[in-house]
Amino acid sequence: MNKKGFFITGSDTGVGKTFFSSILMKKYNYEYWKPIQTGKSIENDTLYIKNLDISNKRLHPPTYLLNKPLSPHLAASYEKILIDIKKINKPESKMPLIVEGAGGILVPLNKNKLIIDLIKKFKFPVIVVSKSILGTINHTLMTLEILKKNNIKVFGVVLNNIKNRKEGNDNAKSIEMFGKIKVLAKIPSIKNINKKKTDNLSKRTFMNIFKI
Repeated sequence: MNKKGFFITGSDTGVGKTFFSSILMKKYNYEYWKPIQTGKSIENDTLYIKNLDISNKRLHPPTYLLNKPLSPHLAASYEKILIDIKKINKPESKMPLIVEGAGGILVPLNKNKLIIDLIKKFKFPVIVVSKSILGTINHTLMTLEILKKNNIKVFGVVLNNIKNRKEGNDNAKSIEMFGKIKVLAKIPSIKNINKKKTDNLSKRTFMNIFKI
């Protein structure tokens, strides 16, 4: 199995992890896996990426596919399932693997484990996706601090949904200065995301730094 890849996490939920993953998938011949998917009917991230004309051969099914769009531990409790981190094993992949987490790094999986424990298990470098809104500096820096204290390698930060270029640049500078980390990409706010717009973003110069 190819051990190279990235773990995509977020400073919060709804910050654009799947959207950014889809751009990576368009640019490079990576494979994709979201080990824990909640809200399978309305928030199915694997299906979202597949619908952008990504080959099914590059997509791996979730280990846990849960109905309710809730935190994994709560969604699992409704189905009387206990998420067992020992049963979440990386799929065989010929190409680098993109692993997408659920929400942020302290999202509970069960009574004892969090998403960060999954990150530790896989040992992939982490990309933190943040949404360029008020509070993003605080949320991003806290995420980075916890990752570093746990000796987890952070590849960098992606700042998403930038509606104001000056504000986005200011947020990026603050994150880089205080977090001592590189903001790898600044992605503008895009309405009605579709295949064509995702294709165009995947051709941007900044995408070259994600090649592994």
